[in-house]
Amino acid sequence: MKIETVDYTASDAGERLARSLRETGFAVLANHPIRADRIDEAYALWGGFFASDSKLNYLRDYEKQDGYFPFKSEHAKDAQKKDLKEFYHVYPWGRVPEDLEAFTRKLYADLTAIGIELLSWLDQLMPDKISASLSMPLQEMMQASQQSLLRILHYPPVSAEEDVAAIRAAAHEDINLITLLLAGSQPGLQARDKQGQWHDVPCDPGMITINNGDMLSLATNGYFPSTTHRVINPDDKLNLSRYSMPMFLHPHPDVKLRQDFTAEAFLQERLREIGLKS
Repeated sequence: MKIETVDYTASDAGERLARSLRETGFAVLANHPIRADRIDEAYALWGGFFASDSKLNYLRDYEKQDGYFPFKSEHAKDAQKKDLKEFYHVYPWGRVPEDLEAFTRKLYADLTAIGIELLSWLDQLMPDKISASLSMPLQEMMQASQQSLLRILHYPPVSAEEDVAAIRAAAHEDINLITLLLAGSQPGLQARDKQGQWHDVPCDPGMITINNGDMLSLATNGYFPSTTHRVINPDDKLNLSRYSMPMFLHPHPDVKLRQDFTAEAFLQERLREIGLKS
């Protein structure tokens, strides 16, 4: 499973990104505009939030899906055990703690801009037959969307009392078009190949991992496949907190992924399947 490292500044960046996403569902982006020290600062700032009882002042809104989601709030689709994580949802219209707001909003905006640019590369490089089957270009699907989600994840050290079948994030596919995942503070992300084998995804400091989501796979009839991935538990020597920040690029809710299926209908269906809505 050859996940390519794509130099954002290279003349062939688009071709290499599209090829890797087509063949593996994943790519790694280097030399992008978000500096490694910004990522480190984000984890330090939000690490303080997760360590504080003030997080309970921002408990999730079940209808809007913003705010703080306590430990074991979510399970992967069809999984029997809850994931060993807590997290916070940031939307452009949602709540953010005041002392984190300016920094987080800027990070959200920068990741969104990069994500839309990457989608424009895919628009230019997909076959005409696939492009013609879309209800609109991928880049246009993002116009006026307020649905994209920055999720700040904290995986605490794994307790010896936890069920041995529970892991930090069980095998799953993302819901959205593409995900931009800032390099995690610790390793643990793995992707599954077509033969069912698991492979470590590179997480070099400062890099961004890109992966396809189910909405992109559905809209392109599988041309850009949504690859199963997970976050495994650490071994005893590295049993530390792990932080991660995926930016999920979601289209406008009225966008048709198929003629009979909108992005909003797909999202609501999946939120019920993973236990975030009843």
